[in-house]
Amino acid sequence: MNGAGNLGLLQDYGIYLRVEKGLRPLTCEAYLSDLRIFAEFLEGRNALLLTASDDDVAGLLEHLRNHGIDARSAARKLSCLRGFYKWLLLDRRIHRDPTVNIESPKAWKVLPKSLAEPEVTEMLERAALAASHPQAKATALRDRAILELLYAGGLRVSEVVSLNVSDLAFDAGRVQVRGKGDKERIVPLGRMAIEVLEQYLREGRPHLDRISSARRGRAPQTAPRHERTRMFLSLRGMPLTRQWVWRLVKNANHSTSPHGLRHSCATHMVEHGADLRSVQTMLGHADISTTQVYTHLALGRLKAVHRAHHPRAMQRPAEAEVDAAPRPGPRLVKRTVPGEEKP
Repeated sequence: MNGAGNLGLLQDYGIYLRVEKGLRPLTCEAYLSDLRIFAEFLEGRNALLLTASDDDVAGLLEHLRNHGIDARSAARKLSCLRGFYKWLLLDRRIHRDPTVNIESPKAWKVLPKSLAEPEVTEMLERAALAASHPQAKATALRDRAILELLYAGGLRVSEVVSLNVSDLAFDAGRVQVRGKGDKERIVPLGRMAIEVLEQYLREGRPHLDRISSARRGRAPQTAPRHERTRMFLSLRGMPLTRQWVWRLVKNANHSTSPHGLRHSCATHMVEHGADLRSVQTMLGHADISTTQVYTHLALGRLKAVHRAHHPRAMQRPAEAEVDAAPRPGPRLVKRTVPGEEKP
């Protein structure tokens, strides 16, 4: 069948994701890529996206399973199809959703991989040592500020590279972040992160800006606005990329990533008593179910609180053993009848 209809449909859906949903270009492309996979699968069945049935969706999931696609990836693709067909229903292009009766592939919950607190401390101390050198370069101050910000605020790497200088409010100890779907949130920062960022803006960023301006042969005021307002700059005066920050974190600790530092932030907060709702707000999760991967940490603390404060759990083990030991019963004495011989 002719796939021109599919192509036009995907173009319309891409516009909907960008304009109405406000999703970022990379997110839109990921959704459209999954839909193209389904469209190609349908072509082999002489079907189109508008005419797909429950059997077609189930067939795709079976096809993915047979080709070694793990359950989590298949579940993500099904979620993409659900959003797509929900849009078609709302736009009255179809009358029935072929995904409504399809069960999502069961996937194991993969716990976020995070660093232990001593590992994070060691990484940040190395960055601090490089930045405190008498001849420390502006890049060392910048790199330390990025690492501190990733861990202190639990920011996504895309949120870090898109920060502007005006997003910081040092007096209030917070930063304004633009997350997924251009949703804004306020993230509190600790004293150490604020001091490091202040030092970078005072001693590091102006130097980077001057070097980049000299290389371009123009004054800073004539540079494009997005270059002048971005928080973190390269030696060429351009905003840093996500890939560059990823390499920075890998060089600081090869066993983690920017997302690993985000997980470490959330994990350590929960371990120190933060509730999941607060962590959800700080990380910018749209749904609490995303934050619930940290439930195992909250349950561990809950058990400790129960043992420490519940009256039936406060009993010492030694006392419990005494209570559990069999108590001697009443002594039985055989009564003798008068005239009866004693044994």
